Amino acid sequence: MTEVSVVVPLFNEEGNVAELHREIKKVCEANGYVYEIILVDDGSRDATLKRAKECSPAKIIRFRRNFGQTAAFDAGIKQARYRYIVTMDGDRQNDPRDIPRMIAYLEEHDYDVVSGWRKNRKDNFSKRFFSNGARMLRDLLIKDNIHDSGCALKVYRRECFENINLFGEMHRFIPALLKIKGFTVGEVEVNHRPRVSGVSKYNWKRAMKGFVDMVSVWFWNKYAVRPLHLLGGAGMVMLGIGLLFSLYTILLFLQGHNMSHTVWPLLSAFSVITGLQLFVSGLLTDMLSKLYYEKSRDKAYIIREIIEL
Repeated sequence: MTEVSVVVPLFNEEGNVAELHREIKKVCEANGYVYEIILVDDGSRDATLKRAKECSPAKIIRFRRNFGQTAAFDAGIKQARYRYIVTMDGDRQNDPRDIPRMIAYLEEHDYDVVSGWRKNRKDNFSKRFFSNGARMLRDLLIKDNIHDSGCALKVYRRECFENINLFGEMHRFIPALLKIKGFTVGEVEVNHRPRVSGVSKYNWKRAMKGFVDMVSVWFWNKYAVRPLHLLGGAGMVMLGIGLLFSLYTILLFLQGHNMSHTVWPLLSAFSVITGLQLFVSGLLTDMLSKLYYEKSRDKAYIIREIIEL
């Protein structure tokens, strides 16, 4: 029998939570799933929590304040009990009726993750513009082969999250993180519905945070276990440039030039100091990387209460 945990983050979604819960429940019962619905109230300031408490069955995780969608996903995933973990947005733009098809696709191809692809998006131009730009950067930096990493509708095997903590806007790059660790990732076209209630939480600030996290994933993929190769290598290059500048500066001095009127001494000192700083930073980052693999990180959120309904 298929066991499914559905994790839904909620932030000011009072007009969506009850209907979304009803849709998820209907799909799970129609397919004979053993299921749980985990609703994460991410510090909502409207009646979202009140509406969520009217839903049953449900497990409600309530944050003390708004910590962001990634923290909400992380908290919900860590409370999930069942074999398959389904994540989706709380705005009802993801369609729960896609869940059975995604699970079937995962099992048929023996994937660890199946990500939704909103091929025909119902978002406004600015949101699609930022999304397309992010996709080009993602293809350049992390090459996760996913058309739509921003789609929250995904199905995971439970073991995917045994050693992963999410932070920042990292929920967009979970497939990339898992692929780095050797998990297999697939993708399925899914239905995308227009928002009928509430206001979109996406803005340029989230886009910038997403870009920074993308660089973090790139670094983690390439240099997580060998940061000295990146920073130390860059430091050696700068030291080499500094040595060339220094030799040229000495040559000019020996030829009788007035060095107070040239930039070569400054360039020499700048290059050597920058090279030393990069190399030392590489050594320190290498030590921190080793400590990371020995000790777990603190969580980036605080749960106020967990309510079983």
